[in-house]
Amino acid sequence: MRLLRSVLFTPGNNMRMIHKIPTLTADAVILDLEDSVPMAEKDTARVFIRDSLDFLNTNAVSDIYVRVNGLPTGLTAEDCEFVVQRGLTGIMIPKVESRSEVLEVEKIVEELERRRGLEPGSVVFIPTIESAKGVVNAYEIASASKRVIALGFGAVDFTRDMGVSLSKEGTELFFARSYVAIAARAAGVLAIDTVFTDIIDREGLIRDATTAKQLGFKGKFLIHPSQIEPVNRIFSPSEKEIEYAKRVVQAFKEAEAKGLGAASLEGRMIDIAVYKQAEDLLRLAEAIAEKEKKIKMRQQSSG
Repeated sequence: MRLLRSVLFTPGNNMRMIHKIPTLTADAVILDLEDSVPMAEKDTARVFIRDSLDFLNTNAVSDIYVRVNGLPTGLTAEDCEFVVQRGLTGIMIPKVESRSEVLEVEKIVEELERRRGLEPGSVVFIPTIESAKGVVNAYEIASASKRVIALGFGAVDFTRDMGVSLSKEGTELFFARSYVAIAARAAGVLAIDTVFTDIIDREGLIRDATTAKQLGFKGKFLIHPSQIEPVNRIFSPSEKEIEYAKRVVQAFKEAEAKGLGAASLEGRMIDIAVYKQAEDLLRLAEAIAEKEKKIKMRQQSSG
């Protein structure tokens, strides 16, 4: 199972921050070529990212993605030329509004995979929804390609498109967030929630991430390393939840062996839907345990 609980943005033109990535425990890091990089720094960022991918692939526990510039900028193909190589997990495609945009980026990436001897389909995609049109077309975007493994939501540009202000309460985002999470689930991919922009307000971050989890998001975009720990914790099952899920799976399998379609556990009916949800939770717990094992091994080797 792919983990995307915490997805940290890192400017591609900041080599100091790139070299810090192996010390971080985010599930994924997105090296940015888009909004955080001024136009005059785009070329520098491309070179920094290209020259860092092998180092990060060897030393970091985080999966490495690159946010390229969107197709309307005319920069996407050149961005991909620099970054589609061994060590890259995937590409984040910003401000996507239609299925055709995903397919156009896919053509670019397919050709680069072929030329560079990479396994076909190995570079995965995270399109992000950042406009009203994107929200309306969220399902077709999420289901556009087998490369799409997650659908992201970007609130800053979405509220700008809607002509409203972004608030900490997030009332202006309720429908869009819910719809993106539903579209991702319907397409069978993960949903990743928008950034929380106040890096000082830890309690606000916790409330916001908890709301996102309740809406069906499986992780959150981050803008500062201090946000990794609380977000990882929120999007991880508790020991109590894991133990209950184990009992659910056991009870259902015992009932199934008797030819029954449902079971009873602690006064609650356990049907196939509850059983599948418990299995999903246990797979997530196993993936997290594997990730934590890698972190401990890295700490031991560097200590």
